[in-house]
Amino acid sequence: MVRSGIRMDVSHLTSLASFSDTTPKGIAGDLARLVTSGELEAGERLPTVRELASELGVSPATVSQAWQALARAGLIESRGRAGSFVREASAGRLALRMRGMAAPDDPVRLDLSRGTPDPLLLPALAPALSRVSARAETGSYQSVPVIPALAAVLADSWPSQAERIMVVDGALDALSRTLEQVVRFGDRVVVEHPGFPPFLDLLDVLGAVAVPVALDEQGMIPEALATALRSRPVAALVQPRAQNPTGASMTPDRAEALARVIRDSPDGDALIVIEDDHSGMISTEGDVTLGTWVPAQVVHVRSFSKSHGPDLRIAALGGPRELIDRITARRMLGPGWTSRMLQTILLDLLTDGSSLDAVAEARRQYFSRQRALGDALRARGVTVAPADGVNLWMPVLSERSALVQLAAAGIRVAAGSPFLAAANGSDASGAARSRRPGEFVRVTVGMVRDDVDEVADALATAAQHVVAGGY
Repeated sequence: MVRSGIRMDVSHLTSLASFSDTTPKGIAGDLARLVTSGELEAGERLPTVRELASELGVSPATVSQAWQALARAGLIESRGRAGSFVREASAGRLALRMRGMAAPDDPVRLDLSRGTPDPLLLPALAPALSRVSARAETGSYQSVPVIPALAAVLADSWPSQAERIMVVDGALDALSRTLEQVVRFGDRVVVEHPGFPPFLDLLDVLGAVAVPVALDEQGMIPEALATALRSRPVAALVQPRAQNPTGASMTPDRAEALARVIRDSPDGDALIVIEDDHSGMISTEGDVTLGTWVPAQVVHVRSFSKSHGPDLRIAALGGPRELIDRITARRMLGPGWTSRMLQTILLDLLTDGSSLDAVAEARRQYFSRQRALGDALRARGVTVAPADGVNLWMPVLSERSALVQLAAAGIRVAAGSPFLAAANGSDASGAARSRRPGEFVRVTVGMVRDDVDEVADALATAAQHVVAGGY
């Protein structure tokens, strides 16, 4: 391994990599493997473009294209005259797996890595802001935490009868506060595999142990959940619709089957199920919750970030009165409540006809984009499962190679490894990767507005003709 901060001699670099393929793609692929294996450390200064070009007998433009692809993939960075360096880890403000998800700030032609909604499909905020300016409350410490009119709208749209509903600052705020009330150091928590990386980071912070459960196209597999429950977990984290990263959505039959597994488990009545319905209003599948069958054990979270705007930072959670009241009381010792001005804006967006129409159009657009890209990929031999919401889980022969190849094409996707709850590819039953051949990347399909065939061509090439999919 080379010492960080010292420029690597070009002959040493060529001794580490064969560079048998001296196209930009081949050079970038060899360098990517050295970074992945750790033979090139973070902070290592690379030879200049001209030095490597001379050593390999290619033009400087060829090496420059390879360097650009590696930079777009987030593996190296240019520091001007100081040279090019293996990229350092992302900023310490992010937890481990969130660092793995973080996209570089380098410009890219098409960024499909972020899992965020298309800003062009969000309802306009300006009309809502003008309407609520005269009636939004800003000066009271004593008012109820949730404005009554919003509470009524939420209750009417809730997928099951909730004893209590509160408003918080986004879905992760809801999950974090619920986990803090339920989980103690060393407790086990059921998670989806693959699942959302911040969930795993939260469990690490709490000192909890993740128990991975495999998925299929309808979410958690009941038999795998039954196996996981033998370890006596205290909670389960579930995404009922548009699961991130796979896009899987539960059917009512699947939700009932999972609830039956919980009821039949010897310690199932002690399990708290925390549902993150992060894409509810843009999902094409109907409302579904295990709370229909085990209401006393389910906390359901509904976020409005993907439907109405991430920067609103607002979500609702509902569930058993005693648990929600504990979360509310603890929150009063911190932020207290979610701004009633923001709540009034959300109420307006949830009741105004033009805003409702905008969200309905977004839902149609995301459905159309998912179907178009999914069909195009399957036509090119890449077996991707039908997906809901804004993301698609694509099998690739090599995650790192796919990232570099796509970067060379000006496209950025998210690496799949941060989403894996089990490092060795096994779920709670110990079953290996029979359902997950190869590796994966997450593609934010919701940002593919046009040029579907061009994007599908690039993705299929990067997948290197993997013909077996699944979760």
